[in-house]
Amino acid sequence: MRIVDVRGRTFDFYQPPRRVVSLVPSLTETLFDLGAGESVIGITDFCIFPENLPLPRLGGTKNPRIAAIRELRPDLVYMNLEENLAKHAAEIEEFAPVFVTEPKSVDDVEQLFVVLGAIHDLDPSELRLALNRERDAMPKRDFTFACAIWKKPWMWCGGDTYVSSLVECAGGTNVLRDQKRYPAIDVADVNAGVIFLPDEPYLFTAEDAASIQHARVVGPFPGHLFTWHGSRTILGLRFLRNLH
Repeated sequence: MRIVDVRGRTFDFYQPPRRVVSLVPSLTETLFDLGAGESVIGITDFCIFPENLPLPRLGGTKNPRIAAIRELRPDLVYMNLEENLAKHAAEIEEFAPVFVTEPKSVDDVEQLFVVLGAIHDLDPSELRLALNRERDAMPKRDFTFACAIWKKPWMWCGGDTYVSSLVECAGGTNVLRDQKRYPAIDVADVNAGVIFLPDEPYLFTAEDAASIQHARVVGPFPGHLFTWHGSRTILGLRFLRNLH
């Protein structure tokens, strides 16, 4: 099986990997939901789903312990272009192949299921069906929104982000859709009908929500519903579907 990652690197999988390290919390959960959990031998400190995994913790997404990863002798390491650092990928590639992902849309997440299924020789159809079931069940809505990710200064998800794509599936129009990545704009200058305040990467509080008077505020709520791409996308879509 020949597969190309987001960096354009080509990988030939003659058999499914048997010793996998995941440095992406959302991918860790997705691998287990796909049925590839038995191959996972190491995870990050932030891999909280599935809960209470009895696996070696290898540091954070931005500060993995390279020596500990080497000791595990992985035959594949998963990383994400945005969550992880290129310098760590280069260090790990001295002893193990690194497969890098970067879903930027819900369609990309469905393709991720296909790619992971191919790598691990598993059928991704159940995850794909669940994803599309939530997307198809979304009520028809039309609203403007902005999603904050930081407060000091206020920063937001631009139009080229996964978060923006996720909320667009619920009928939202990102008022910052013309902005790239994460622009810094004061909250008073963000003219949106709905402002989302996830609790990660910044821990927004009820006081933050109460301070915003010019828009409907949704949150704080579990940020992983918006920021984790993979099988948690299904739950993120369900969260949006159930909003009133």
